[in-house]
Amino acid sequence: MKRKIAMLIGTALFFVLANLFLYFSLTRRITNNYSSASQMKMIDVSKYLPFEEESTLARTGSSIKYSKDDDLPTLDGAAALVPIYASLIDNIYPEGSVTYIGGKFSDDNYYGENFASDSKMKYQNTIRGFNALLDGSVDLFFTAYPSKAQLAQAEEKKVELEIVPIGIEAFVFFVNKKNPVDGLSIDEIKSIYRGEITNWNQVGGPYKDIYPVTRVEGSGSQTMMEYFMGGKFDPKQTPFSIFGGSIGYSFRFYLSGMIASSDVKMLEVNGVYPNEENVKNGSYPITTKFYVAYRKDNTNPKVKELVSWLLSTEGQKMIEEVGYVGLPN
Repeated sequence: MKRKIAMLIGTALFFVLANLFLYFSLTRRITNNYSSASQMKMIDVSKYLPFEEESTLARTGSSIKYSKDDDLPTLDGAAALVPIYASLIDNIYPEGSVTYIGGKFSDDNYYGENFASDSKMKYQNTIRGFNALLDGSVDLFFTAYPSKAQLAQAEEKKVELEIVPIGIEAFVFFVNKKNPVDGLSIDEIKSIYRGEITNWNQVGGPYKDIYPVTRVEGSGSQTMMEYFMGGKFDPKQTPFSIFGGSIGYSFRFYLSGMIASSDVKMLEVNGVYPNEENVKNGSYPITTKFYVAYRKDNTNPKVKELVSWLLSTEGQKMIEEVGYVGLPN
């Protein structure tokens, strides 16, 4: 009996030690390599709910105000642009125009499932939201420039879109904060994502494989990356590269303002750091406009009125107050 007990204890101890070894040699290493910013996690929408006192919104005011009797356009958009269209609703729409199933917002709300059917704010993110724009259940959609596949989808459905630029954002690349590399050139970034540079020591870092993280096809950041790469896009992701150091990409405010992860750092590109000042003065080399899109056959006059407001001094002030960069005068 004592021998059996000893064998059981020995077996249990073996598995404990084996699990500890796996954790310290593999799991923790991979966890350190990644961050919440590079994983496919949804934003905390509860921080950007209109008419809630504690919401992080730009309450800059507006000279136009809608009432509950107006034909209110339904707004949706990409995750990175939630603070903009939520702020627009908060400044212009009447209280009570954002509604929830069950009467209150639920934290278990990854793709806006908790917003009621009559809610004028939706959150279906880029892929689902763009589809809703095409089928007419969403009036205004806030987005990066649509991908070629999305534009082809609109053409196939015989839907003509008006796509209007409303602001400017930096496209940024980021790594774990422990990575000693602080910057890359555009050519180096493209070489990494073409599979030509595969180790950090080729760009002044340690001898460690590069793991180039990609995003979901059709998402705003993935579409922007495809435009940036010019179609030549073949990152080398091997079973061994996950033991190295990752690099990812996103939009500046989404990464630094919405996710705000302390585990990552944005990289300088061509020696310029992507802060708001460098985006405004044009010295940061990778910027893009972001847009609001609507169907050309939409007959609600308030759709164009809201677009005009976003381009006005008041609208641009709100966009900059959120943390983005407005259009040049």
